Parts: sequence; structure tokens; C-alpha cells
Amino acid sequence: MAVETDFSQDGKKLTIKVKGRFDFGEHQEFRNAYERQDKQPDAFVVDLKDTTYLDSSALGMLLLLRDHAGGDAADVRVVHASSDVRKILAISNFEKLFDIS
Repeated sequence: MAVETDFSQDGKKLTIKVKGRFDFGEHQEFRNAYERQDKQPDAFVVDLKDTTYLDSSALGMLLLLRDHAGGDAADVRVVHASSDVRKILAISNFEKLFDIS
């Protein structure tokens, strides 16, 4: 799996793209994607377009990102999730914590 990051032109939004399996093996790479940035963005987007699978550790990593971004006041969106990934997010009630589209 690969984790890629991309800042918007104005530097206010960080997009994190997860490709392949999103599981514990990617814990450090995912955390580095948002913790080791020179600037703190106002918004985060987790793009799951190319994510084939996610497990409970991936759900935990999303929660860590949310906490890092400011908890309840955080602007964290999860986008382009496949139907299988969306089912996992729905079962976990993540639509109450994240903007999922």
C-alpha cells in the first residue's frame, strides 16, 4: 500500500490518498502523512478511491487524525470510498464523526 499527500495551492487543505490495503502495516506512514508537515492545514481530506480494504486499525488511524486536527471542531472529510469500505464506515458509525462522501 502507499500513502500519498498533496497540499492545496493555498496550503489550507491536506489530501491524504490511501492506496491498496489500509491496515496496521500502514500505521506509521499514515501518521507521518499529517504529523510531519511544515505547516498545519485547516482541513484534511482522506481519499479512499484506491483503497481496497480497511480494518479496525485503519478506523483507529482515522480517529487519531481527527484528534490531531482538533477533535469535534476538526474539518476531516473521507471521500471516494468504495461501497464495501462505506459499509465498514457506516457499521462503525463514522458518519457521525466524519463528513463521508
